[in-house]
This record gives sequence, structure tokens and C-alpha cells, in this order.
Amino acid sequence: MAFASGAGGGPQVLTMRFARQVVLGRWFMVFACLLILSASGATYIFGIYSKVLKSSLGYDQRTLNTLSFFKDLGANVGVLSGLINEVTPPWVVLAMGAAMNLAGYLMIYLAIDGRTARPPVWLMCIYICVGANSQSFANTGALVTCVKNFPESRGIVLGLLKGFVGLSGAIFTQLYLAIYGDDAKSLVLLIAWLPAAVSILFVHTVRIMPYRRRGEGSSAATSNDAFFCFLYISIALATYLLVMIVVQKQVTFSHAAYAVSAAALLLVLFLPLAVVVKQEYKIQKELHDSLYREPTTVTVHKPAAAAAPRELLQMAAPAAAEPKAAQQTEQSTTSSSCLGSCVRHMFSPPAQGEDYTILQALVSVDMLVLFLATICGVGGTLTAIDNMGQIGQSLGYPAKSINTFVSLISIWNYAGRVTSGFASEIFLARYRFPRPLMLTLVLLLSCVGHLLIAFGVPQSLYAASVVIGFCFGAQWPLLFAIISEVFGLKYYSTLYNFGSVASPIGAYVLNVRVAGALYDAEAARQHGGSLAGGDKTCIGVQCFRKAFLIITAATVAGALVSLVLVWRTRKFYKGDIYAKFRDGAAATTGGDEEQEEEEEEDIKRTKEAAEGESTAVNGRNG
Repeated sequence: MAFASGAGGGPQVLTMRFARQVVLGRWFMVFACLLILSASGATYIFGIYSKVLKSSLGYDQRTLNTLSFFKDLGANVGVLSGLINEVTPPWVVLAMGAAMNLAGYLMIYLAIDGRTARPPVWLMCIYICVGANSQSFANTGALVTCVKNFPESRGIVLGLLKGFVGLSGAIFTQLYLAIYGDDAKSLVLLIAWLPAAVSILFVHTVRIMPYRRRGEGSSAATSNDAFFCFLYISIALATYLLVMIVVQKQVTFSHAAYAVSAAALLLVLFLPLAVVVKQEYKIQKELHDSLYREPTTVTVHKPAAAAAPRELLQMAAPAAAEPKAAQQTEQSTTSSSCLGSCVRHMFSPPAQGEDYTILQALVSVDMLVLFLATICGVGGTLTAIDNMGQIGQSLGYPAKSINTFVSLISIWNYAGRVTSGFASEIFLARYRFPRPLMLTLVLLLSCVGHLLIAFGVPQSLYAASVVIGFCFGAQWPLLFAIISEVFGLKYYSTLYNFGSVASPIGAYVLNVRVAGALYDAEAARQHGGSLAGGDKTCIGVQCFRKAFLIITAATVAGALVSLVLVWRTRKFYKGDIYAKFRDGAAATTGGDEEQEEEEEEDIKRTKEAAEGESTAVNGRNG
């Protein structure tokens, strides 16, 4: 059933044409990205299945932390996905990520379930690195595309989408309890197939669309109102997950009860679809109102004299030949001197906020400072997250509480991401508050969580989980927004992933070389000086005390380093950093061919809608 309204009513909505508009629209693309990223953060629940890995394969803590390092390495070293995304449409990156996710985690599941021979440690490291690397492909394909489609709202976009990545750990926990029950091995199986299925489902929905400045064309197409609606829904989702975590800790759930809670979770997760329909209805209504605001006139032009086209062709021929010759000369010159020019100009970057080349950004002082601060900040919080299972075990918390810690980290990871994304955007717009300074404050706050773990205050691990989860999440939108603002959007796919490389470096130094080594040394001391063939568990606050005191010192050093970036960018953030998007030409957000295709598609859809409206009016008036 469909209804059609004309000048006196609203636009046509219950039609196939409107459904096509919804599915092809930019807001449905945002919804698809939300679902893709809500299934892409499986690396953050390593603490739940790490004990199964350790017991099934007989690993000590240092070996487990080495496996954790390769997980972080795969999740954060996405340079390959960035380079691929520079030259291919996003669906290629998403499809490759889905294949890597399925292959890597499926092999891990088969190994811990005993269905294959026990693989050597190096092979397990490759499996988990490949599986986790799919997360960078999902982030590059979905998140980078959204930032390029909404460049004036990049802080909000980054905070929202990264927030759903943070929630994905708690979402996975609820779904695996509903599908498989309390079986950590099956959690790995869920991690293998679910993200791949979601990415394949929306693989052609995520794409670069022509950038529209606010006030140009349909305001509903670029309004921030929809993002705030998505934010409210995500807050409801996080609240629901938090309530379920608390209730499940107090009450023993049956499998049917877990299934009901998961069904309610999916209902909230799909609520953004209602926002998508509402926004597309507004766009259709604006088109409808514009059609009937002024009467449509048809003008018939008589053909000009026969000599005119011939004269125009003669005038156009020399004009067309000159650009062609210039283009050929430019291509030959570019091919011969491109490499030399890149190397020559790599140490002569443009002004902050302009489009840097990849080499210019990588050798800049700003990137180096940001890189060092991220190594210390993200590396420390990631060490705490990956070791949360062993930290809880060493301090005498029951297994149920450890699952609660992991879920709390996921919830507050989300809270940190959306808070830093939305708050930094608002503070920047109203008070010119620089994002690098907010990053410094987040680093200092994370030291509180590290000290709570180091001193083992009774029942303090709940508060430590909240602080560490919040600070870990808050760093990512700030990092990626700073990169996009200081170095431009032209090569953002690659620079975004270079920024992530700091995380595994910090995790290796602080997790493997510090926390893992000190834990095993203390465990060996407790078990007679050796871990060979014996119990590898360490009990007591001393298991992680030295490690987290070192991590606290490193995080303070990272905060001091970040102050250098605050000083270097102070003038840049005092100005209007988005002025070029409002006052200048439309920003370059993708390949010319893709933009032309999208523009043609928009024009076609507009014409179809106009013809539909005209048909409805003519039919009624006739």
C-alpha cells in the first residue's frame, strides 16, 4: 500500500521509490557503519577467552602476553588497509577484512577446541594477528568513509562510531551467552563468523558520497540532529548493557533468560534505523516543499542558426587542444620527477590544517610528538585491559567478577569515546579549546586507574576498570581527530592507520617486556623458582605492582610530551579550523569518478521524485 500527496499534503513515503532512497542515502550508510563497528571490537574481550587459551595450550603468562601483543599489532597496524583504501572503493577493504577475520579466528577456535593439532606459538601469533587485523580493515572502510562524508562533524562522527566499537565487547558477551551459553571456546567461534557476516551484508552500502556544505541543498542531509539521536540511542544501549551486567552478576540467568536479554539488545541496536527513515523523510519533504513553493515553468527555446554550432566548434577546438597538450606535458613531467619532488618537499610541509603528503606527515614533529604520547597512553591502558583476567585472579576476585570487569571496561570504553568526541567538538566550536590539551588531561586521569591496580586497594578493581576503560576509549577519537585536523583529509586513510601503529608498540614494551616478564618472575618465585611443567598462576598484589608503577611513570611522561603538541598547535586551534569547508569550495572527499557517479545518482533520484510528485498532482487535479 502506498500513499501519494501533492501540493496540499506531504511527500510520498510508503513506496518503493522512498525505500530505495533510504537504502541509498547517506544516513543509512551511517547506520551500516554503526553495525559494522559494533561487531568489530572483539580484540577488547581478549581477557574473557585468554584463560582458555592459556589452559588449553599450556602457555605461561609471558607467552600469553606475546600472543596478546600480536593481537594488538594486527588490530592497530592498518597501514595496508589504508593504502588499499586510497586506491579502491571501501567495499574492497570491507570484503578483505571479513575474509581475514573469518580465517584467523576460525583457526584459533579449531586449535583451542582440539580439532586440529596443537599449533606452535609462532603460528598462533600469525592466526591472531590476521584475525585482529580485520578490525583495522573495518575501521578504515567504515569510519574513514564517514569522516570524509561529514568533514564538518568529524569529532562527533569519530566519537559516535568509536563508541560503538567500545560497546562491541559487551555486545559480544551478551550474544555469546545467549547463543552458546557460558563457553569461552564458543566465544572465539562467534568472533570468527559474526563480524564477517555483518561486513558482507553491508559491503556495498558504505561508499564515498559527494560532500555537501551546510546550507547547500538539503539541510537534513548534513544536519547534526541525527548524530545526536544516534548518541541518545547509544546511551540507552550502554545503559541497558550496564544494567544487564549488574543484574547477571547478582542473579543466575538461564539460557532462555540470556536469549530474551539478547533479543532486547538487538532491538535497541537496530533503533537507529528509525532515525534514518526520519531523516530521509525530512529530505523528501524538503524536496516536496521546494517543488511547490514556486510554480514550475517550462521554457521552449528555438534552435539557433545553423552557422552558430559550427562557429562554436571552431572556437572550442583550439581551447580543447591546449589543455590536452598541457595534460600530456604535465603527465610526462610528473612521471619523471614525482619521486624526486616528494623527497624534496617532505621536509617542507604546508601550514597546519592543509593537506600534507604521507611523507610530510610522517617526518613532521607534530606526528612524532603525537606518536610518543600515544605509545605511553594507549600502551599503558591496553596493558591493563589485556591483563584484566590475570589481575582479577591474582587479587582473589571470582571468575564472575572478572567477566564483570571486562564488560565494565567495554561500557566505559564507549563512554570515553563518545564523551571525548562530542565534548571536544563542542568545546572546540564554542571556546576554541584545543584537542591536544584534552588528550593531556585524559592521560593524567588514566594514572589514577594504574595506581589503583598497583596498590591493590580492596574492591578497587571495579573503579580501576571504569577509569581505564574511559581513558582508553577517550584517547582514540582525540588522536584521529587531531590527525585529520592537523594533516588534512586527502591521505587520511593512510595517516589514520599510521596513528594506530603506536598502540602495539606501547603494548609490546609495557605488556610483554614489563608486565609479562615481572608477572612470570613473581610466579616463579612463588612456585619454587621455576615455571617448567608447574602452576603458572601468580597470587597477590605484588604480581602487578612493579609493572603498573612503571606504567604510571610512562603515562605521566606521555602527558608531558603531549604538552609540546599543545604548544605547537595553539595558534592553529585558536582560529576557525573548519572555515575552508564553509567558505571555500567543496572539500575533496574521494575520487572524481566516484563523486560524479554519486552526483548523477542524486540527480536521478531527485528527478524521479519530482516526476512522481508531478504525476500524483496531475492525476488528482485531472
